[in-house]
This record gives sequence, structure tokens and C-alpha cells, in this order.
Amino acid sequence: MKFAIVGAGAIGGLLGVRLAVAGEQVCFIARNKNLAAIQAQGFTLIEEDGRELTQPAGPNLHAVQRMAEAGVQDVVLLTVKAHQLVDLLPELPALIGPQTLIVSMINGLPWWYFQGLAGPHEGRVLESVDPGGAIAATLPAAQVIGSIVYPAAQLEAPGRVRLIEGNRFSLGELDGQRSERIEALSQALMRAGFKAPVAKDIRSELWVKLWGNLSFNPISALSHATLEDICRFPLSRELAARMMGEAQQVGEKLGVQFKISLDKRIAGAEAVGAHKTSMLQDVEAGRALELEALLGAVVELARITETVTPNLDAIYAVTRLLALSLGRQGGRLQISPA
Repeated sequence: MKFAIVGAGAIGGLLGVRLAVAGEQVCFIARNKNLAAIQAQGFTLIEEDGRELTQPAGPNLHAVQRMAEAGVQDVVLLTVKAHQLVDLLPELPALIGPQTLIVSMINGLPWWYFQGLAGPHEGRVLESVDPGGAIAATLPAAQVIGSIVYPAAQLEAPGRVRLIEGNRFSLGELDGQRSERIEALSQALMRAGFKAPVAKDIRSELWVKLWGNLSFNPISALSHATLEDICRFPLSRELAARMMGEAQQVGEKLGVQFKISLDKRIAGAEAVGAHKTSMLQDVEAGRALELEALLGAVVELARITETVTPNLDAIYAVTRLLALSLGRQGGRLQISPA
């Protein structure tokens, strides 16, 4: 199968190297130093046990800057951050034919949330993640596959990624069907060494991951605390629990089934240890925050479902102000020894 990976970062690199080594044809859409490195030397993956897996540039792995250079693909893996997707819309149609699978591997609530979802909100656009419905208008819903990303990885240098932990990418058709095409995609990922279960209800599984992200990410961005710190400090643990409780009310009004308890979800985050969330890492590095996909969209859903969410609203407001302040100043925040 021909795979285009839009976003040649940590997760994109992990996927691309393993797929290429397994015999699939992989094309990275990349820029700048990453593009030059992949074109010159291919891509290297450092596995959890320290083994290095290198796929040289060649028939099974190459990189281009413009999507038109890659042409129509069998599968397009979207591994960029949610707020980056809109800027890619003018080029994305060059990768997409009538049978192309568009796999959303983006954190948070996706633009397609109400696509293929029977009920009063079917087809509704989430303005927080898809302003004006531009993404939904460009990417055909009938060709979209939902995915939940569980691995943690780090881009150590251009063309070089390290897997920290995790091996699972859950997949799901937007209407919950177990189609031939999603089975074929699952099999391709499994041949590459991943766990790729097909979920009957991709949205409910998405909410379990989002449940932690919507609380721990903004709290960490504001406090500069690790997951372990947040969970062990009674006041922040209670705040996270209140935020998660409000989000659960929103999700359940939309038919979501939470299959684990709130306490168990918090315990799982605490077990990760002294880990900086992605949003805290972005604050420290001066990058744009994934706030709308992780929390803003949940606040939007709360208004749609007429759910009162004072804790979600307050944390969203101050984190958004932080993001605006950092953006205006082109700044970053990091705690350093005095």
C-alpha cells in the first residue's frame, strides 16, 4: 500500500519507518532540515530496547515538500497537531483519490466528531477545531478513518525518532462498521509490528484518552507540574477530578460510555510518573498550544448539550489567555533554578 505521512515528526516517523521496513511504500511530507535529512539518509527509529531500525531513502521510503509531488495515495496518515491542519487544506486534495483512506491521528476532539454519527447533531461542525467547516468541506467524511494514538515518541534530530513507550493505534469507522478497508489498514499496521484493534465505538475510546488530556494538559501548562505532581497534590488532583466529572456529563449526554472509573483514569496518569504533558512542553518551547482540540471543543460541546461546566470554563479561559500572551510576545515559559 502507498502511505503518505503528513507530519514527519515523532509519531509520523515511528509509523513511517516501521511501515517501510514491513514493505509498504511510504512518502513523508516534510520541510526544512527534516526533509533534507530524510532525503539524504532515510529515517531511523530507536526502539524502546535501544535497537536502531533504519530505512534508507529509496523505493519504500522517500520525502517531498509538496503534496502534489507525492500524488494520490492509498492511505493518508494525518499526524500533525490539530491547529496545523487548516493550513494544509489547499494541498491535501493532491493526495486524495476516490478510494484513499484519510486516517486522523490527531490528539483531542476531531473535526469529524459528528460525521457519520446518527442523531440530532449528525453532520454538525465543531467550530473550535474546524472554523467555518473548512476541514469537513475538504476531506470527504466517507473516506475518513478515526484513530487513537497511544505511543509516546520523541523526535531527537531530523530523520531520527525515539520510541518512549506504547505500540497501539486503535482504528474505527465513523459509523462503527467493520469494513473490508479498515481490516486491510489494521492488517498493514499489524504487519509493521503495531497493535491496531478495530473499535466498534471509536468515540467512546477517544473520550477515555481525552478525559485525561482535557484536565492534566492545561493544569500542567499553568502550573508547570508533571503528571505525578498534579495527581499527588490534593488541590490539583481534586481540580482535575472536577474537570473530568464535568466532561463525563457532557460525553454521556452524547451517548459516550465511559468504561473505566474516574479514579482509575487519574491513577493511570499518576503511574506515568514525573512526565511533562505535551502542552507543558509546548509552553516551555514557545510552540502553539493544542488547547482547542483538547479543551475548547469540550467547552463547545458543553454549550451544545446545555451542560454547566464551571471548572472547564475557568481553566479554558486562563489557559487561552496564556496562549494568547505567549503568542503575542513570541515567548516561552520555563522554570529555572534561581
